[in-house]
Amino acid sequence: MTTLSPSAARVQAILDGIGLGHRVVEHEGSTRTSEDAANSVGCEVAQIAKSLIFRTKETARPVLVVASGVNRVDEKAVGRLIGEKIERADPEFVRESTGFAIGGVPPIGHAVPPLVLIDDDLLRLETIWAAAGTPNAVFRLTPADLVSMTGGRVESVRKA
Repeated sequence: MTTLSPSAARVQAILDGIGLGHRVVEHEGSTRTSEDAANSVGCEVAQIAKSLIFRTKETARPVLVVASGVNRVDEKAVGRLIGEKIERADPEFVRESTGFAIGGVPPIGHAVPPLVLIDDDLLRLETIWAAAGTPNAVFRLTPADLVSMTGGRVESVRKA
C-alpha cells in the first residue's frame, strides 16, 4: 500500500473514525475537475460529488454545496434555502474555512463546520466519488453515506 500525502491521509483518518471502510485513492493524474476525476476512476461525470465552498454575504459563514459533477449550482436558490445570500469564496477563504485547497476539498473534516446542502440528483445514484484532500485523491461512497457523514440537507440546487 502506498503512503498517502498528508492532506489525503488526514481525510483517511477521518474516514477511519467514521468506520464504514471507505478508502482514499490517490491517482497519478489530476482529479481536480469533475471530468478529470471521472476519467481517473472510470465513472460517469454525474457520479462525481464536487464540493463547492461559498460564503454567506452578511455573516461570512462557509457553505458547502456537494453537487453532481454535471450540474451547475443555482446560487440564488442556495441563498433562499439557507436564508442568506451567498457569494463564491476566494481561495484564501476556502483554505481557512476547510483546511484544504480548491480542487481537493472533501465533503468532511472542515476546519470550520459549514452549512451543508447536498444536490438531490446525487441521491439517484448507487455510488459516487468525492475529493479526498488533494487534487488527485478521491474516495468512493454512497449518497446515503454522504448525507450521514456531513449531516447535510438534501435539496434541489441545480441551475436550470
